[in-house]
Amino acid sequence: MSSPTSSAGSASPATPGAPSAQPWYRERWPWFLMAGPAIVVVAGLTTAWLAVRSNDGLVDDDYYKQGLAVNQRVARDQRAQELSLAADVFLQPANGGVAPEVRAYMRGRPGFVFPDTLTLRVTHPTRSGIDQSVALRSLGNGLYGGRLTAPISGRWHVALENASQDWRLVGEWRLDTHNSVSLPPPPEEARQPITYHGK
Repeated sequence: MSSPTSSAGSASPATPGAPSAQPWYRERWPWFLMAGPAIVVVAGLTTAWLAVRSNDGLVDDDYYKQGLAVNQRVARDQRAQELSLAADVFLQPANGGVAPEVRAYMRGRPGFVFPDTLTLRVTHPTRSGIDQSVALRSLGNGLYGGRLTAPISGRWHVALENASQDWRLVGEWRLDTHNSVSLPPPPEEARQPITYHGK
């Protein structure tokens, strides 16, 4: 009796130990290779959406008025030079959590009339919410005094000006190294720390 033979159309049995074929989407490597480009596309679309929806604070629509303001500030700086104005601003740390006092000693050319009050603007380079404007009253002989609204530390931009804003003195105050600042700042080779021993 002859052994039965399989028909020509039947599939041959799988070889033992051979890996079974799977669809590509069930493999791990195709998804791993596609993840990088997909993340880049999503990040690009997110950046474009943020650029369209958010407001760019560095761009000012009213650039003409901004330019006029810059010219006005330059004119005030030049006026201070014409009057030979200079000032030394001192910080007196206060105890008990009280805001520190500020003293400013002004100098000018002969005949300059010192105003009764000055305004000291202390602005942070990056955080506008903690800027301060301090009213300084004359104590006589070019000395002015006032009090900050809160303690300050680190690096600040300072501007000293009169009430009519005819002139101004500007500089950079590094409180981490000095408790005083000269306005305008002296040449680099002539800078010396100033110690205030006033009242």
